[in-house]
Formats: sequence, structure tokens, C-alpha cells
Amino acid sequence: MTGSRLIVALDYATADEALKFAARVTPAQCRLKIGLELFTAAGPELVGRLAERGYDVFLDLKYHDIPHTVARACARAAELGVWMVTVHTLGGNDMLRAAREAGAGARRRPLLVGVTMLTSLGPADAAAIGLPSDVARQVERLAGLARAAGLDGVVCSPQELQALRARFGKDFLLVTPGIRPAGTAADDQRRTMTPAEAVSLGSDFLVVGRPITRAADPPAALEEIRRQMAAA
Repeated sequence: MTGSRLIVALDYATADEALKFAARVTPAQCRLKIGLELFTAAGPELVGRLAERGYDVFLDLKYHDIPHTVARACARAAELGVWMVTVHTLGGNDMLRAAREAGAGARRRPLLVGVTMLTSLGPADAAAIGLPSDVARQVERLAGLARAAGLDGVVCSPQELQALRARFGKDFLLVTPGIRPAGTAADDQRRTMTPAEAVSLGSDFLVVGRPITRAADPPAALEEIRRQMAAA
């Protein structure tokens, strides 16, 4: 695996804030994630501007719609030159396969990963929306659906890492949000883990947002997380 394993979630409301952060760090230190808020505010133009600066961009929009619509969205994402893109595994087998096929002919095919269960959800939340309250088992089932559809990997909480790595092996990417350095607030995340713990359990890419972006000194916070990852 080449490049940084740390993905910084750009939890900003504007392109200006995101670009200011990108100017203070380097592509060698991290990759960058654009989620729903920032993409809604800044759109595809920001993806291009970050790519021009040499950053690998993780477009995390969690596509979840009918297969045709998701396939077209994934094709447009590939044209933007993103490095990784998410779809939601609850969209089902046909949608996942359509997403995979849409990126196959791209000049630079993005990595395609499936979102399983949001790290903000616990057993009571799952039960309330009609899903099994055993979140770990639900994540494993959805990861199996993603693997069968040919996706590159899944997004999961750190708490599911060990089981998924044992079942799917080293070639299936595991991307883990919910990373919180020791002593920092969990915010709205329920299933969290420290950077060192996540690396030791087999995470391929760690996604960290507010502990870096809202820190008094974001570059220093980023380097501290990189140090913890390297020590693991």
C-alpha cells in the first residue's frame, strides 16, 4: 500500500476553510475526505482544486438510490478524478454491482467502498429502524454483500475490524471512521477506538475529522495521530 493511511475528514462549511487547511499540510501526510456538507457547499470544483494540489480525494457521499442513478453518479465521480468513493450497502446487490461496473471503464478507476452501519448508530438505533440490534453481525452481513458484488472494501467502525479482517482477508479494504485519540471527545460517534488500536487490528485507512480540524493547531494534531499510527 502506497501513500498515507490517514484520511482527514474536511469537516468545514466552506471551500475556503478546506483549502486553508490543505495549504498547511501536504499530500504525503494525509488524504482528504469531502463529505455531504462540504460537497453541497463547494461542489465538484473543490475536488478539482484539491486534486491539483496533489491530494487523493475521498468523496464520501454514500450513494444510495436505484441502480441506474447510482451508476451514473459513480461514473461522474470517476470523471472528477476522485481516489475513493462510497456507496451504501443497504442499496442491495444490484445497486452495488451497477456502481462497480460504472467505474470499471474510467481512466483512473476510483476505489469503491461500501458503507455498512454508521458509526453513530448503536443497537437501539438499529432496532428502531427495523434492523437487527446486533450491529456487529449486521456489519459483517453487509460487508459480505459488498465483497460478493466486487467492491474494494467497506467502511466500518474500528470495533468490527478484527472480525472482518479474519473473514475477508488482507485484500479487502477496511476504512475506519470513529477514530478518536485518547483523551478527546467522542462527539456523536458511538463505536470508537484510538489510532493505535485501529492500526493494530488491521485498519487500512483511518478517517479522522474534528480531532484534527477543530484542534487549536491542526497540523500538530495531525502529526500526533501519525506518530501514534506509526508506533502501532
